[in-house]
Amino acid sequence: MAMNLGPGDGLGPNSDPEPILEINTTPLIDVMLVLLVMLIITIPIQLHSTDLNLPTGKPPVNAVPPEVVKIDIDPANVVYWQGVALPDRAALEDKLKAAAAQDVPPEIHIRPDAKSRYDTFAAVMVSAQKLGLRKLGVVGGEQFQ
Repeated sequence: MAMNLGPGDGLGPNSDPEPILEINTTPLIDVMLVLLVMLIITIPIQLHSTDLNLPTGKPPVNAVPPEVVKIDIDPANVVYWQGVALPDRAALEDKLKAAAAQDVPPEIHIRPDAKSRYDTFAAVMVSAQKLGLRKLGVVGGEQFQ
């Protein structure tokens, strides 16, 4: 890389070699302008707000707690309804149909064992959703194998 020493080559007796110390600031200005444009574009996005009409007061308290149905799945993939073993999937669907037909459908809490198969759990969830039960939850947070 060479440095420009200005007019003359600096080899003569009266020549005084002075380097030109100019920096090309064009790339720095380009970067600054890009950052400025990005700032201008993003500021309106951060300042947008939406007015919400939130309800005031306390929500009504349910006088009757919701019915909870517990469905357990053991390591052998046997499904239990409130602690009673069900012989097959048809029996589970009959119980779920009866629960869905109630005036106030119950909450369904599914508690699979960590060693149970995922497809058994998925079959229970699909059956419950297919029959119209919407308050479903998994209790325990165990991982499936």
